[in-house]
Amino acid sequence: MTFSIAGTDGGGRYGIAVTSSSPAVAARCAHLRDRAGVVSSQNITDPRLGTTLLDALEAGVPAAEALARLTAQTPDIEYRQIIVLDIAGTSAVFSGAHTLGTLGEGYGDGSVAAGNMLANDSVPQEMCDAFTATTGELEVRLLAALRAGLVAGGESGPLHSAGLSVTSGHGWPDTDLRVDWHDDPIDALGELLGVWLPQRDAYVVRGLDPAVSVGYGVPGDDR
Repeated sequence: MTFSIAGTDGGGRYGIAVTSSSPAVAARCAHLRDRAGVVSSQNITDPRLGTTLLDALEAGVPAAEALARLTAQTPDIEYRQIIVLDIAGTSAVFSGAHTLGTLGEGYGDGSVAAGNMLANDSVPQEMCDAFTATTGELEVRLLAALRAGLVAGGESGPLHSAGLSVTSGHGWPDTDLRVDWHDDPIDALGELLGVWLPQRDAYVVRGLDPAVSVGYGVPGDDR
């Protein structure tokens, strides 16, 4: 009921894009942190696993080792599907024995993807291939990967939610967009990204140095 991709631009930005038939998927599945990496904890989701893995990555544990430690000590791990991407760009995937439906995983240069309840097992690799083939902002590449997954068959049922988050070293995700319930969540996410991207950097400046930020462009702003 979920497919996702984690990716990096190789220049210090890391992100994740995820979509699902269930509501508010990004609130439960997407986890990322500066100086750590990116995790998706999906299938029958336990959001706590995202925090545990990010703590290990931030401590310098590589993706594969962090995931191996987690799977060795976590009860009910066979119900979980997890993807991990660390700040070195290395990745790992775990799909437990009780992962639902058709499952698959994919790998690319600086990307990793996985899904369950898929129309076919090639969907995640198509996502990574699209991520590699797309140029531009990391957000644009992640969205292209989601769209490629949908074109490749996507889930076996309809999608209803999607999310996209990117962190760039500022101490918070400078992009964190969610469509929690929609008949076409990936297109809705694309529309939201089109509104957000031209304003993203201005909001970063407002957080880091409000005294030099440009006018806010809202009623009552006389700057």
